[in-house]
This record gives sequence, structure tokens and C-alpha cells, in this order.
Amino acid sequence: MKLHDLKPAAGSTRKKSRVGRGIAAGKGKTAGRGTKGQGARGRRGKRAYFEGGQLPLVRRLPFKRGFTNIFRIDYQEVNVEAINERFEDGATVTPESLAAVGLVRKSEEPVVILGNGDIDKKLTVQAHRFTKSAIDKIEKAGGSTEKLELLLTGAHATVKKLRKEDLAKLQDQG
Repeated sequence: MKLHDLKPAAGSTRKKSRVGRGIAAGKGKTAGRGTKGQGARGRRGKRAYFEGGQLPLVRRLPFKRGFTNIFRIDYQEVNVEAINERFEDGATVTPESLAAVGLVRKSEEPVVILGNGDIDKKLTVQAHRFTKSAIDKIEKAGGSTEKLELLLTGAHATVKKLRKEDLAKLQDQG
């Protein structure tokens, strides 16, 4: 086999359509561009991703850029290993005590306890959220966990989602 023997697979190539070559060619007169309008005239004035004045895709999809979820809850993360290092056996760990020892910046913001590291002290840990591994490690060490109520602020406070029971009561009344 030599270079001049090579041919593309049957049906994989097509002849280029020659537009603007008369009515008989099928693509004559307007050359497949329609009559008048922006596309009928030269290529100038039509930039990439332009959608004819329609809101561009990049702006219709908020996750592509610049989207901020107003319902997001930013938790301050604390590992059980850090709690084990900073607290004495039998202590009660609260967001205020975590802020006092420098593990979180603000005691009024929500705290989540993560399960990284080991714990060998019997502690009572109070936080807004716990991971499963953190609960397991604290309870294996003989301690306990208490979930604090999360006080909603901002968008959460103004737009509360109704629970199924409350929604059912409203429907029964209406």
C-alpha cells in the first residue's frame, strides 16, 4: 500500500456545495441565506455567540458565571481533632467556647462539626450540624452531641418553605 492508494471510507466525504451558481444548482440567487435580514448580507456585524438580540446563553444560565445562591448557609467548620486538642475532658463545647479558643471567628454564625481526626475525651458538643463520622467518634469516646436550632436570617427568614403538614392544613381550609 502506498500513499496514492489511500482513500477515505465510502460515504464519509461529500462534495462542497457551491452556492450562488444559478437557479438550476438549487442554491442560486440568495445562495441559501434567505431574503434580506442580517444573515443575507456580509459576515460583518455578527459576532460569535450573538443570538440576534435574544438574551445570550451565558446570561441565561446563572451557574455559568456570577450566580450567588441567596439561600446558602455558610457553616464554620471545626474538626473533632481540633476540639480534642483545645478542650479538657468533661467540658461542654458550644459555639461561644469555640470562638473563645479561636476555632471559629463568630459565635453567632452556624457551626458544623466534621469527623477529621480522633477524639479520646468525653465531651458534650453543641453545634448546628454534625457529620455522621463526627457523631460516631464523639459517642465512641463517651461524649454526646446536641444539635442547636439554626436561626434563619436574610432570605431564609423572609421565604420559609412550608412543611408538608402545614401545606396540607392550608389545603384543607381552602
